[in-house]
Amino acid sequence: MWIYLNDRFVDDANAMISVFDHGLLYGDGVYETIRSYGDQIFMRDEHLDRLRRSADAIGLRVPVAEDDWPALLNEAMQRNDVGNEQIDAYIRITLSRGVGDIGLDPALCPTPTVIVMTKPLSPPPPHQYQSGVDLIVAKTRRNYPGALDPQIKSTSFLNNILAKREAIAAQAFDSLLLNWESHLAECTVSNLFFVTNGRLRTPSLACGILDGITRRIILSLAREEAIRVEEGAYTLDQLVQADECFLTNTTMEVMPVTSVNRGPLGTGKPGPLTRRLHQIFVTNRPRFLQA
Repeated sequence: MWIYLNDRFVDDANAMISVFDHGLLYGDGVYETIRSYGDQIFMRDEHLDRLRRSADAIGLRVPVAEDDWPALLNEAMQRNDVGNEQIDAYIRITLSRGVGDIGLDPALCPTPTVIVMTKPLSPPPPHQYQSGVDLIVAKTRRNYPGALDPQIKSTSFLNNILAKREAIAAQAFDSLLLNWESHLAECTVSNLFFVTNGRLRTPSLACGILDGITRRIILSLAREEAIRVEEGAYTLDQLVQADECFLTNTTMEVMPVTSVNRGPLGTGKPGPLTRRLHQIFVTNRPRFLQA
C-alpha cells in the first residue's frame, strides 16, 4: 500500500511517524473518511470543507493547499489500484498537530502531520440491507458539546470506541448513544433517523451530533420528495415505538435498523420509507460525485 505522508508517497513499511507526534500522544488531530464510486469521489469538496472547519476549530493548519487536494486524492487511489471501474475506494485523511516536545501547548509542534490512506472499500453485506441490523443503547453517553464540540471530527475517538465495545460485547451491529439529557444522539459512526406515522425524524445538531454529510443529503432529498421532516430532541421511548429506523453515513448510505435492545422495531423488517429513501439516494447519487 502507498501512503501519502507529509510531502511524499511512501510504502506502508516506511510510513512511520514519531513517538513525539501529538496525534499519538494526545489525540490532537482531525480526520475525514471519504469514499469513491468508481473513480468519482462522493461529496469530495464537502468532506474537505469539513476537514478544514475541524482543523480551524482546533487551530491546526492544513498543510495541503486547497487546489492540490483533488490531484493528491486521485494519485492516492491510482497508486493503490482503487477508485476505478472494478474497485471503489475508501479514503482516510488524518491531520495531527505534528511532532513536538511533551506538553499540551500546540506551539510545541511547528509542522502538522498529514496522512492520506486509500484501500478497497468493503461495503456492508447485502443481507444487512435486506434484513436490517440491531442496535443496543450504550451506557456510554455522547460527549457533552461544551466539553468537545461534535462538529470537530477529532481523532480523539475514545467516546465512540467505548460505545463500540459495548456493541461488540452484546453481539450487536452497533451502539446508539444518548446525550447528556438522555435524548437520542447518534451511533458510533453514523447518524440516526426514524419514522413515525409517515414523518421522518432525526436528532437535531443541538443534541450533540456530528453534522453528517449523508444525513444532510437524506434530509434534502426527503424535502424534495415532499416527505415530512422533523429535527428535534427525542427520547428512547419515541424510538422504540417508531414504525421504522435507519442509519446513514458515507460508506453505509442508508442502513435499516430492525431491532433495538433485542426488541423488534416496527414490523421487525426494513420499512417502506427506509427502502424508498435509499432508492432515491441511489438514483440521485451522480449529483454528489466529483472526479
